[in-house]
Amino acid sequence: MNKFDFNNLFVLDLANNHQGSVDHGLKIIKECGKMVRRHNIRAAIKFQFRQYDTFIHPDHFEGSDNIHIPRFLSTQLKLEEWKKLYDAVKKEGMLTMCTPFDNESVPIIVDMEFDIIKVASCSAKDWPLLEEISKAMLPIIASTGGLDLENVDDIVSFFSHRGNELALMHCVSIYPIPTKDFHLNHIDTLIDRYRGHTIGWSTHENQDEVAPVQIAMAKGARMFERHIGYETADIKLNLYSSTPEQLDAWFKAYSYAKDLCGLNTKDLGKPTTDIEKKSLEGLQRGIFAKKKIPKNTLLTSDDVFFAMPFVPGQISSEKWVENSILINKSLSINEPIFPNDVRFKETKKNKLFRKEIHEYKAMLNEASIFLNSEFEIEFSHHYGQEKFREVGALIIDCINREYCKKLILVLPGQRHPSHFHKRKEETFQVLTGIFECVIDGHQKTLYPGDTALVQPGVWHKFWSKEGCIVEEVSTTHYDDDSIYNDKKINNLKRSERKTKVKNWGRFELLLE
Repeated sequence: MNKFDFNNLFVLDLANNHQGSVDHGLKIIKECGKMVRRHNIRAAIKFQFRQYDTFIHPDHFEGSDNIHIPRFLSTQLKLEEWKKLYDAVKKEGMLTMCTPFDNESVPIIVDMEFDIIKVASCSAKDWPLLEEISKAMLPIIASTGGLDLENVDDIVSFFSHRGNELALMHCVSIYPIPTKDFHLNHIDTLIDRYRGHTIGWSTHENQDEVAPVQIAMAKGARMFERHIGYETADIKLNLYSSTPEQLDAWFKAYSYAKDLCGLNTKDLGKPTTDIEKKSLEGLQRGIFAKKKIPKNTLLTSDDVFFAMPFVPGQISSEKWVENSILINKSLSINEPIFPNDVRFKETKKNKLFRKEIHEYKAMLNEASIFLNSEFEIEFSHHYGQEKFREVGALIIDCINREYCKKLILVLPGQRHPSHFHKRKEETFQVLTGIFECVIDGHQKTLYPGDTALVQPGVWHKFWSKEGCIVEEVSTTHYDDDSIYNDKKINNLKRSERKTKVKNWGRFELLLE
């Protein structure tokens, strides 16, 4: 069964704005459907169900001093009337969603085959109702208005343990919300704390405001909720319910913010256009001959200067390394230097790793993995440093006593060749990314949290298409303990297939 996709979902809450009239409710649904199609939005119309005979205490059916009960009673609909509204939502091509406020409403929601069920903020600690909602096994969106993190922890654990699909809405249960009470930074907290759950923003602001949805989208919210209605000569909306025109402006504001934020650059990096490259090239400095330079000169800073405008195709200042460029021809004063005019001396051993080490640091930072200063780094390059990006891995030795802990960092596309350990037993646990391995002939794909045991004498190899970080917990590590399937590797000195570094800072090499 495919999981429900909560991302890019707009929840349009009809609430009691149908005013107890099916015709008025149908008008709201029809007008919202127009806006949804105009903006190509994926939307759900949300109803609210209460079974008033049991939901409201008998003593409060008349003359109640509770501000909500008279409104509820004056706008109630019969089940067959709700079905007409339900069918209208489907006809408009939208999803159906409902908030039950009592246990008795949940089976009705299931029988009507709603797409999504909602937990209102006021019901987020109503455990009898939450138990009933859980049994429905529908995708669940829970609002978190008025809840502290301990309460949200409870909700997430409760539904997760029961196998329910859950998304969370940051919500402020004030109608309308004062500016100082939005707390949109809380979206960051929810995203970090409840990874794997879609986080949204449920709005109750003045409906002419569009900045909150834009900021929420930029913060990472991927669901959005707003009350909807329709004004007539006799029906006026409250400040936190949208007319179709306000909904139109809201969708436009969201789409504009989405365009501004652009693509997810986590894996690809920021896209760079040809226009941007050309713009920057106009400010780039090229390398020019400062004087007449004879052929076969090894260039130093005394021989060249860096200036704009950059001549298309020439070597730029970013390629400059002192005493590394040998020219193939004589150069005239002020002449630009092109790639065909030079050859680059072979770079110093281990310089290759200075670039990769920055990438590894970024991987650790992104995964929020922190190290102290007491560790050693080992680059494994079984087929030479020049093939490190293809065959290799970075191994961080954290602890090596009777027990051992390492971090293994694999760059995208890297693999580690088949081998076994004579004495060491190890267990891999994936911290981030996807880890592919073959252990004793059995291929496995491991995701964050997954583990794999490798016993002494068992052949194993691993790789990652997208990059990963794996924790290795083992018995004591010994330098002479690994036997490789490729005999060429076994014949190498350890220093030929491993490069050790004391720490990140000075990149100081350890001599073997």
